[in-house]
Parts: sequence; structure tokens; C-alpha cells
Amino acid sequence: METVAALPKYNLTEEQEKRLILREYRALLRSLKPKLKAGDKEHVRDAFELAAEAHKTMRRKSGEPYILHPLAVSRICVEEIGLGVRSTICALLHDVVEDTDISLDDIERDFGSEIARIVDGLTKISNVIDVNGSQQAENFKKILLTLTDDPRVILIKLADRLHNMRTLDSMKRDKQLKVSSETVYVFAPLAHRMGLYNIKTELEDLAMKYLEPEEYREIARKLAETKRERSRYINEFIKPLRENMERADFDFEIHGRPKSIHSIWTKMRKKGVSFEEVYDLFAIRIIINSPPEQEKADCWKVYSMITDEYSPSPERLRDWLSNPKSNGYEALHTTVMGPQGKWVEIQIRSKRMNEIAEKGLAAHWKYKEGASDESRFDKWFQQIREVLNMEDNDSINFLQDFKMSFLAEEIYVYTPKGDVKMMPIGSTALDFAFSIHSAIGEQCIGAKVNHKLVPISHKLRSGDQVEIITSSKQHPTEDWLNFAVTAKAKSKIKDSLKDEKRKIADEGKYIIQKKLENFGAAYNQHNIDALMTFYKLSSSLDLYYQAAVKNIDLKELKEFQLLGDRLEPPKPVKPLVESRPESNLSPAQRKDTELIIFGESSDKIVYTLANCCKPIPGDDVFGFVTTGKGLTIHRTNCPNATRLLSSYGHRVVKTKWAKNKEISFLTGIRIVGIDDVGVINKITNLISGELRININALTVEAKEGLFEGSIKVYVHDKEELDDAVRRLKQLSGIHSVDRFDTENG
Repeated sequence: METVAALPKYNLTEEQEKRLILREYRALLRSLKPKLKAGDKEHVRDAFELAAEAHKTMRRKSGEPYILHPLAVSRICVEEIGLGVRSTICALLHDVVEDTDISLDDIERDFGSEIARIVDGLTKISNVIDVNGSQQAENFKKILLTLTDDPRVILIKLADRLHNMRTLDSMKRDKQLKVSSETVYVFAPLAHRMGLYNIKTELEDLAMKYLEPEEYREIARKLAETKRERSRYINEFIKPLRENMERADFDFEIHGRPKSIHSIWTKMRKKGVSFEEVYDLFAIRIIINSPPEQEKADCWKVYSMITDEYSPSPERLRDWLSNPKSNGYEALHTTVMGPQGKWVEIQIRSKRMNEIAEKGLAAHWKYKEGASDESRFDKWFQQIREVLNMEDNDSINFLQDFKMSFLAEEIYVYTPKGDVKMMPIGSTALDFAFSIHSAIGEQCIGAKVNHKLVPISHKLRSGDQVEIITSSKQHPTEDWLNFAVTAKAKSKIKDSLKDEKRKIADEGKYIIQKKLENFGAAYNQHNIDALMTFYKLSSSLDLYYQAAVKNIDLKELKEFQLLGDRLEPPKPVKPLVESRPESNLSPAQRKDTELIIFGESSDKIVYTLANCCKPIPGDDVFGFVTTGKGLTIHRTNCPNATRLLSSYGHRVVKTKWAKNKEISFLTGIRIVGIDDVGVINKITNLISGELRININALTVEAKEGLFEGSIKVYVHDKEELDDAVRRLKQLSGIHSVDRFDTENG
């Protein structure tokens, strides 16, 4: 889906602005027309007038009148998600409670309790207080509580996010990074699970535009360059299929479309291939107009016509007709070998299935008779409710668990009786045990998958039949958390471990009580806090537990002073002697001018370079305040960046490199090519001789005519590295040259 055009520069007169707002409002009414019943138009107008009045003094960052944002969100809700009148009213009002003097009571009085409840849900989502990481995770919990209460909240929120992403150009760079990361981390997967594939794709593409601008532009350029030949190829591919289907009297439409930039880029990274090597750059979609009772049979007939014409790849057949996804998605996907030796993906669906694929949940309500699909959605919501209601205070892991459990693709597995269960991809036998019942999970010692004995860590695949084996002597252990994927299993394991820990901690409590009394100190909160600080423990439970398992030495109590019955920690406190963060930097890196840190009074701030992505000058970077370590510098395309930026946005510090040619940074280059005589010589001559770059280490592995070399080099900045990569690619026999992040040491 194309993104909207860049906004005009707002130097409009008041009169022109009024006309523009009116034009947008009329366009919204035109889209809504088929859904309007008696009296609806007046309600929509009331909501529009209330919002326009409430926002009248407000402007967006681009300078446009603020009311254009709720209007745009409403149009997305109607035109792209297929929502109706009540959702439109909520979308028009979605920011008024948060940003203006209008209260929720005012909305309830004017528009009724249902609309007030949805607007309340949207307001709760918007109120993110960036106090700490867990606050943000708490906020996502709120989103999901409202989602299970009324899914329209999340659909309007997705429309709001999509419009914000389409107009992100007017934001500052650090804000663009935060919003894009959050989008790709949570909102795109959420759109996917709600069945909104077009919106999910556009959110991913727009986020990539800001997170990976160079790669985005490069793929977009190559797609534009190859557009004509792709169109020619698609037409050639479609021709025989169209003729066969017309002969068979099908009522259908067939068209080709390029894959999204984000999905092409993901494939390039995952498979380690170049743009030219991504084989299925485009997909063909066949939409047939069939009566509901004939849809499945017709889809299979079309499949058989395709495979008569082109040879299919057997492992690439996806049958979501027999087993629709939990978000209601139904289709048949196959990948076939087309002319010129190119693989082409084909999606076959009916008109009804296509509407559900594009409009997701909203289209679902239109086709209520598909009761089995409806219950799948309900099951999914039910599972979310169950996890949200669990008493787990540790909400910082909640977001990660939620992503793994509910936003991942799903697999279908069977119970011994043949009942089907939906599980997230990557689930283990242990997850399956907990999905049946917590008690079965806690006593699980193994499983039989397709009648074969497997350990509890065994990863399940779609179609497996699973029987759980239990023992009353079994109890969860810490390592179970390593192979549980679902939020329910993780939460129950943690609860069980906490109970076990509490039993042991009770003994420790008694030990500490006795020690304090013998020392002449009172057993009270002040003294417990003093001990927790001294031993650097975060909770009294940890203190009692560590005392019980003898991990802390209570003999150190005699180093405390006693003021009455109060403990005063010794000075200096022993365990707090830490090495200063400077020691993490090599002498060469301890210069204080190569990074500019915005919003700080001094540029002499100590920072460390993250080991996960090894930034070098010239890389697009951000600073991240790490507890206990100070400022860590990460690349914006670091594997951990989207998680850090979306979960802990408030800890991000804007940074950029200043020019400093005196400092060298260690980075790595991986080279793959034909194992030819003298090839290593050519490489080292180029790096050391011509480019005068110091080599720190060189390893080469050759087998079966190919070689793979890893070279660690010292460079001053990204420019120097990019130049080396470009020059190496020009050597004959070299297949690929990539940067990799060197390990420590």
C-alpha cells in the first residue's frame, strides 16, 4: 500500500484551512454513507464539531490544524479497517479527553456509555508516563485489557498509529526512532494478529524508512528500476492461468503485487542474500467469487489448475482453508516455479476470505455465521485475559512474553483425543502441558509426540499429536523458564518457584531475626532495609532467601554500628566498591570529543560502546542509560535497538559522532568467495597496502572450492569501513563482503 503524500507546507490562510477541514470531513461522510442509519449523520456531525472546537487552538508538529489528525484516523477506520459509525465517533473524539478540557462525563452525557468506554480505553493507552521500564509494560497491559473488553479500542489505536507513522517526517530524529521502534515491536505484530495485513505491512515499511533509511531507499530504488520487467513477467505468468480459469467459467480477478520492502529486507537478512537473489519478489493473488458452500472446493480446483501449468514446491504449500488462523485468515498459498526459473508465490482466496484478510476483525463481525472462526478469536482473547489476570508483579518481562505468546504465528497441535489446540510457534511440550492445566504443567516429566517419547523441552510442530506424561514427584525448576514460550507457562513456573523460594526464605527470616536480636538490634523495617542496601539485594524476600541458603555471611553484622536498636551501615560500604565505568574503555577510546551528547552541559561524559553491536564513528547511534553502567552507545540497527527504544524510551539519549581521526575502532569484515590461488594475498595487499588499514586478526576457512574469511581491522569511522567493503567487492572471485560485530577480546 502506498503511503500518503507528504503534507503541504502550512502557510494557508484561515479561510483555506477551513475549506481543507471541510473537504476532509465530507470525504469521511462519503466513505461512511453505506453504513449510515437514521440519526447517525447528526451524531457524527456532533462529534466532529465537538472535536473541532476542542482542538481549535492546537497544531501538529507539521503546522497543520490538529483536527485533521482525528479526521484522518476516522477515515482509516472506515476505509481501511471497515469500521462503522460508532467507531468513527470514537476516532473523532480519541484525543479530546487527553488533550483538552472536555471530560469523559461530558462524552458520556452527549454520546452514551459505549462511546465513553471506548474513548476511555483510548485515553488510557495514550497516557504513557515514562517513569521506568515497567511503567511502559504496565501501559501495554492496559492496552490489552481494553482490547479484551472491546477490540474496537485497539483497531482505532492502530489507525491512530498508522496516521502518526504516515506523518512522522515532521518529528525530530530521536522521536522518529522511538515511535518507529515501538511500531515494529508491538503495533505491527498486533495489526497482524488482528488480521489487518495491509496495515501491518505499511507500518513495517514506514518504521523501516526511519530505522534503516539507507537499506529502505536502496530496496525502493531497485523495486522502481525493475518495475517494468516485473510487470512484463507477471503478465506472462498470469496469461495461461487466466485462460484456463475463463474456460472453466470461474468469476475471478487475478493480479500481481511486489512484496513489501520490509519483507524483502527481512528475507535478505535471514537468508544472507542480495536483492537480486530474493526469489519471490512478487506474489500473485487470485480472488474467486464463489458461494460460501462452494468456496473451499473452488479454491482447490484453482490450485489444481495452477499445478497443471507450473511445478509447485511441495514444502511451500500452506493450507489455511482447512485450519484458518485464529484471526480468521483463510487462504491457500503455494509457491510454483514460473518461466525463466523464478519462484512465484500464489495466494488463492474467495471474495469473503479476501475481505477478512484485508479488514481483519471488522469484517469478521459482518460474517457472523462463521461461528467456528468467531470462537477462535474468542479463544485467543480468553487466553490473553487469563494471563492478564495472573498475579505477576514483574511486568517488565510481560511485553516480551506477550509478543512471544500472542503476537507470534501459531501452530495447531492435537490432544490424544483429537481436539485441536492453537499454540504460538516455537512452543514446547511443556507449554502444551500448561495450556491443558497448570497442575499438569507443574507435574510434567515428558511427553509422547506422535507416539514417540520426547523431553519437556521438545519443540512442537503443526499437526503434532501430544500426550503429556506426569509424575506427582515433579516440581518446576529455574531452567524450565528457558524452554517455556507461552506467557501462561512462564507465569505459572515463576509463581511455583516463588512459593518454593518463600518456604526457604521463611527459614532465613528466622535466622536474621535471631542474629539481629543477639546483636542487640531490633527486627524492624529500617534494619532490614539497611541489610538489603549493604548486601545489594532488591527485596526482603531475596535477603531472607540468601541468608537461608548461606549465600551471604551474617558475620559481617559486627561491622555495623548500633545507634540504640538501629543499625547504621559501615562506611565505606564494602560491596559497593566498584570499578569506575571508565575502565570499560580502552585508552584510545577515552578521548572525550568523539561523541556529541545532546542536552548535556558537558561533553566529557563517560560512555561505553555496546558489545551487542560495536558502533564505530559514522554509524547512526543512540545513547542508552543503563542501570549501574552509565551511558551505553548502540547502533540504531542493533539487534536489541527496537526492544530498548520501545520498552525504555525515556532512557534514550540523543547522540551523534563528531569527527576525530586519531581514534581507531575494532570491527570485522566477513568475505566469501571462490578459493583461488593468491586470493588471500590480494585481500591483504588491498587492506594493509593500498588502504593502509591495520589488521588485528585474520582467519580463513576453505572447503569445496569456496573460502570464508573473517578479518578484524582497526578503522577510524564508518566511511573508511564502507570504502574498504566497496573496494573488496571489486576484487575478482569475491562473492560477498559484509561487516560483522567483533566479539570481545
